[in-house]
Amino acid sequence: MTSTSSETRTSAVELGTLVVLAWSGEAADGDMPYLLAYPLGDAPSGPEASSAAVAQMLKNSGLPAGGDLVDAATRPSLPVSLLVDGGQAVVTMPGCNAQCTPPPEWLEAVGERGYAYFIFTTRPWPEAEPGKPIEPEALAEFAGSEETLTSAAHVVLPARRLRG
Repeated sequence: MTSTSSETRTSAVELGTLVVLAWSGEAADGDMPYLLAYPLGDAPSGPEASSAAVAQMLKNSGLPAGGDLVDAATRPSLPVSLLVDGGQAVVTMPGCNAQCTPPPEWLEAVGERGYAYFIFTTRPWPEAEPGKPIEPEALAEFAGSEETLTSAAHVVLPARRLRG
């Protein structure tokens, strides 16, 4: 027996450039490691096409933008994972892998907690180009804005490590 899927696929061209950055912030119970993924909005069809492609990719992964907080530890079939190894953080989703070099305090926080709080927003942030420094105020303004948060999937993502 075979089944068909109504899933709509997105291509890398439709997504444009996706960026992942890591930081840690104070929480009531210690430092929280955060990961923020966002499109630059540089798809050939424009920022709206990037946003729509990210929204479709999230939906296909079981993470609709604007949905409730998802605890990936309770959903083993969720096709999203975080690997932390060699000072790198790698987020894997269907059709998308993103890697970043987190600061030492992030690595320490994720080591203590065993997970990161992952925010993947459909909102483009063209000013935050890869390889360019981001001022903490600019990050706080973008990541903390209602528009960013309500157009994002929010996931508590367990951190896996390579066995060695």
